[in-house]
Amino acid sequence: MRTFTAIAGSAIFLIAAPGVVAGLIPWLLSDRWGLPWSAMPGFVLAGWVLILAAAAVLLHAFGRFALEGLGTPAPIAPTEKLVIGGIYRHVRNLMYVAVLSIILGQALLFSSWTLVAYAAVGAVAMGAFVRLYEEPTLSRRYGEEYDTYRRNVPGWLPRLTPWRG
Repeated sequence: MRTFTAIAGSAIFLIAAPGVVAGLIPWLLSDRWGLPWSAMPGFVLAGWVLILAAAAVLLHAFGRFALEGLGTPAPIAPTEKLVIGGIYRHVRNLMYVAVLSIILGQALLFSSWTLVAYAAVGAVAMGAFVRLYEEPTLSRRYGEEYDTYRRNVPGWLPRLTPWRG
């Protein structure tokens, strides 16, 4: 896949998947007609920090897929190479962690237990998808390279030091 096609495909998938899961659906679930922030200023600040940091991580991850992997995160247009650089040296499921962090940031921002519940349901669904589809698919596609990466980099809680493999 050419770089331009990989970037375009990743941008479309960014809008279609995380844009809907971490943007549109939380907006629809939240009380968007009420005050757009929590009554607790500390929660507002924490929410914004979490949202902005996770959005930056998400953009980093999508960029890695297009430029390092020469593909997209979408299963229909996978990368040519296994993406294990950048922040992926700390955690394997970087995009899922970022999306859940954005949702939880919005839960803090809007003081919304509905968004906390949505994040919990999303975490279970993402975990099942990773375990039942993504890990077996990546293992078949990239073989020992993925298996070594999987043994050394945690799936959900980032390691403090980057993996040097």
